[in-house]
Amino acid sequence: MIHTLSRIIRTGILTETYPTPVAAAPEIEGLHKDLRNILGRALCIRHVDAGSCNGCELEIQALNNPYYNLEGIGIKFVASPRHADLLLVTGPVSANMEEALKRTLDAVPDPKLVVAVGDCGACGGVFGSNYASRGAIANVIPVHRTVTGCPPNPVAILEAICSLFSEV
Repeated sequence: MIHTLSRIIRTGILTETYPTPVAAAPEIEGLHKDLRNILGRALCIRHVDAGSCNGCELEIQALNNPYYNLEGIGIKFVASPRHADLLLVTGPVSANMEEALKRTLDAVPDPKLVVAVGDCGACGGVFGSNYASRGAIANVIPVHRTVTGCPPNPVAILEAICSLFSEV
């Protein structure tokens, strides 16, 4: 034990220094400013996975990291649709999720705003409409914005949310 401790003392600290923080990209700073100006308060989002491959979920989860800092500008994800201002829906609507998606939309207070994320949410993607899939989210519930891409990047998702609230 003493041998190990003396070796640690002789060797010293071998870890790298902590990186200095860099400023966020100008496009993200601009989006943060736009959202603060448009909303003026917190925005609560309820995310619903209607049957996706989880590619879009990874990009949505990236919105929560320190680079985009959604919590810092007052956007948060909530567990209950009753607390949500906006539904963020991903994937083609599977037959088993059709009724659940309709009930979730019914639980959201007015105005009921919906953003369809990804190619699957926009048109059904590679899954299309078949016996197990209803296809696009707009085939089941009304959609106000669609974000195309497989998967779309987080900036595109934020831009869709900004454009949605600039009209409301």
